[in-house]
Amino acid sequence: MRLNKYLSRAGVASRRKADELIAAGRVKVNGSVVTEMGTKVQATDEVAVGGRVISPRGFVYILLNKPTDTITTTDDPQGRQTVLDLLTVDAEEKEGLYPVGRLDRDTTGVLLLTNDGELAHRLMHPRYEIDKLYVVRTKEPVKPHQLEKLQKGVKLEDGVAAADQAAYVALPDHHQIGLKLHEGRNRQIRRMLEVIGHEVESLERVNYAGLTADGVRRGKWRRLQPHEARRLRNLVKLK
Repeated sequence: MRLNKYLSRAGVASRRKADELIAAGRVKVNGSVVTEMGTKVQATDEVAVGGRVISPRGFVYILLNKPTDTITTTDDPQGRQTVLDLLTVDAEEKEGLYPVGRLDRDTTGVLLLTNDGELAHRLMHPRYEIDKLYVVRTKEPVKPHQLEKLQKGVKLEDGVAAADQAAYVALPDHHQIGLKLHEGRNRQIRRMLEVIGHEVESLERVNYAGLTADGVRRGKWRRLQPHEARRLRNLVKLK
């Protein structure tokens, strides 16, 4: 197995990041630093990163229905609850898991966690334009022309942002809208709504790359079925 793939399978990093670790001299094989790209390792080899021996494990794919007041990270220096704290799996399996993308502390809904570094990297890469569907509730009613503006694009400090689709969820309620995006900038939806004069009361991601939280209560999780994991990998051109 190629060394960068070995690191990815061990949950250390994506293959691209693994190449950077190798080039930086942070990877040892059988006690010797290896910096050559394309190096192959055997099952009997001892591989260490930063002094810690690693080994490839089976991929884990978990769908979490994220609650509010939860940080989308693997740990928090301030001691706040993280998405990993909600997973009732053993420590060995939890090691190497990380969230694919981020949801704000008070944004709820579908979040994928995995140790499949290459899949995570591709799902987050703009090239693959992974669809994300959100339901937004605003303090004041959203006018039809404002929905059109969200689709045409609004100017943010980091460039123009536009929704692929914007529509009311259930008329005649104009306080709740659905937004479909393939981008994933920091607090993007909240900032887009702020530009058109709206304060977000609640924000939920109801679909990520075809995954939904149907049957999963808020704060709970489930493992993906094998066919779901295969579909995700096929979606980003992985075997």
